[in-house]
Amino acid sequence: MAAVTPTSPKSPKQDRSRATRRRLLEAAVASLAEHGWAGSTVSVVAERAGVSRGAAQHHFPTREDLFTAAVEYVAEERSAALRAVPGQDRAAVVAALVDLYTGPLFRAALQLWVAASNEEQLRPRVTELEARVGRETHRIAVSLLHADETRPGVRETVQGLLDMARGLGLANVLTDDTARRARVVRQWAALVEEGLGPDLPAYGS
Repeated sequence: MAAVTPTSPKSPKQDRSRATRRRLLEAAVASLAEHGWAGSTVSVVAERAGVSRGAAQHHFPTREDLFTAAVEYVAEERSAALRAVPGQDRAAVVAALVDLYTGPLFRAALQLWVAASNEEQLRPRVTELEARVGRETHRIAVSLLHADETRPGVRETVQGLLDMARGLGLANVLTDDTARRARVVRQWAALVEEGLGPDLPAYGS
């Protein structure tokens, strides 16, 4: 008779803990996007997530811990969204990259960047995180675009595309920039196609 492996009594508690943490991160992202750093406190986020302030501080002892983790969560969501972009032509990839910088995830990250420029205790954590996110985003973009970075100028073309996408995201913060952005994206798609050269097979194929 096969032995029955007992279910760990901690599993339901761990599941609840993970669910609480996720609710807090999602609430923090939403709060940053809607109310900015000044209007986003641990108490506000805890109430939005439907948990007590004590429960929030159990997961994230300080405000900086909470919102740095929230932006890291944003970064992971952004990377997951990028990886989910189907194999399409480069113009579609360019449009998808720009879309990532014009939604609530980018808006939340932007609020933390602004806060970090004035908060000494926050700045090094956000700077390190953004450097890591930037490297990962660049790597994914290279893969999606089938770019050969051994060719002169290709790395700079990809980085220029990401810088442009970030700039379009900034332009969209105050006003709806959809119509102008569509024209710019079409032009950049043509420039990227020219700058990257012949399309290569997808990495790993």
